[in-house]
Amino acid sequence: MPFRSIVRELKEIGEGISNMYRRGGEAKHVHRHGKSHIAPECSLPLPLPLPPPSSPSSSSLSSSSSQSRWANLPPELLLDIIQRLEASETSWPARRALVACASVCRVWREITKDVIKTPEECGLLTFPISLKQPGPRDSPIQCFIRRERVTSTYCLYLGLSPALSGDMSKLLLAAKKIRRATCTEFFVSLVADDFSRASNTYIGKLRSNFLGTKFTIMDGEPPHESSLPSNCKLQKRVHLKQVLPKVAVANYKVATVSYELNVLRTRGPRRMRCMMHLIPISSIQERGTAPTPLKFTNYLNDQESTPIPDSKGKKPEVVELDSIGTENTQESTQRASEPLILKNKAPRWHEQLQCWCLNFKGRVTVASVKNFQLVAAAEPCQNVSAIEQEKVILQFGKIGKDIFTMDYRYPLSAFQAFAICLSSFDTKPACE
Repeated sequence: MPFRSIVRELKEIGEGISNMYRRGGEAKHVHRHGKSHIAPECSLPLPLPLPPPSSPSSSSLSSSSSQSRWANLPPELLLDIIQRLEASETSWPARRALVACASVCRVWREITKDVIKTPEECGLLTFPISLKQPGPRDSPIQCFIRRERVTSTYCLYLGLSPALSGDMSKLLLAAKKIRRATCTEFFVSLVADDFSRASNTYIGKLRSNFLGTKFTIMDGEPPHESSLPSNCKLQKRVHLKQVLPKVAVANYKVATVSYELNVLRTRGPRRMRCMMHLIPISSIQERGTAPTPLKFTNYLNDQESTPIPDSKGKKPEVVELDSIGTENTQESTQRASEPLILKNKAPRWHEQLQCWCLNFKGRVTVASVKNFQLVAAAEPCQNVSAIEQEKVILQFGKIGKDIFTMDYRYPLSAFQAFAICLSSFDTKPACE
């Protein structure tokens, strides 16, 4: 079969799945075990395009032959096809063809996963696990956030802005804001209409303290062994209510965002610090690496990471990371495993405009107290170069009514960056 016809059929598959996803909500009622490795639009089983059946028997034979035709392609030919797709389809929605390839069968999925690189390596987002992986080192991934005041939801899209992306914008994550008596919580999901912690699309949440000065980012997935610094351990607090049989819901503390109190009511932007518990400071040192999960954890098969349910039905478990020191650990190793701390870049006062200014390189156009840029806060003994300390890891700012831009890069992931930006939306009278 000619290469162009194969590519054409793969694109038709992706469009068909996307249309099917938009039409109904059947996917929310299907029982699925563990997280899916394909994009949200393709969470349903992939149907291959078939000709109109003339009879039930002919339909069955046609389906069987079509499945066999795709599954029995030579691995060398299949690898060449997917590599060409990866090189040619570099933006959404055209990149949907790669997701369709991963949905055909197990062989196609494994080859596609081997071809697709992480965002750090290629600067592209393809599968949902990409949202948990660090961004590119050289240039940031540019996104925008749309706020819906009526429903208290926040949607993260891949693209420069709504005006430039339009209907072609790719939904990455969505969050729902819920005010409680003592705190505010943001539940983060892969879709914009299901924020249940028992859902297969649940990613994590952000929770504030009573004053709105400290926020805790919690991941719905337990950290992989490679994500844990050498001087950290998991500490479990067993206070959990069982939501679904055999499925335990837990939140894993991965980062803390703190806002400095403005007691004197001085003018200027908010001052914030972010402690990334699972990202070591060594990740931004020369030849450093950041934790990169390669798949979602299946709670049903991960017995060691599954919390023990509490019959009294208390709050969901919160798993924290505690640093533990050993006498035999060298001082340099301890410094390398210290968590990465981000601070907001100090703005300068513009005399003519009479306001605080930061260089957002045209990505922010409206002055707001929510605007910020985050850089690494490193001590001289941590061997972080001055160039790395000047690099903006995350920037967030307003460009219109309820529209904000979010640009992030290595070592943050899209989920971590989105959660940090969500903390800026909560009311903070003590910090302004």
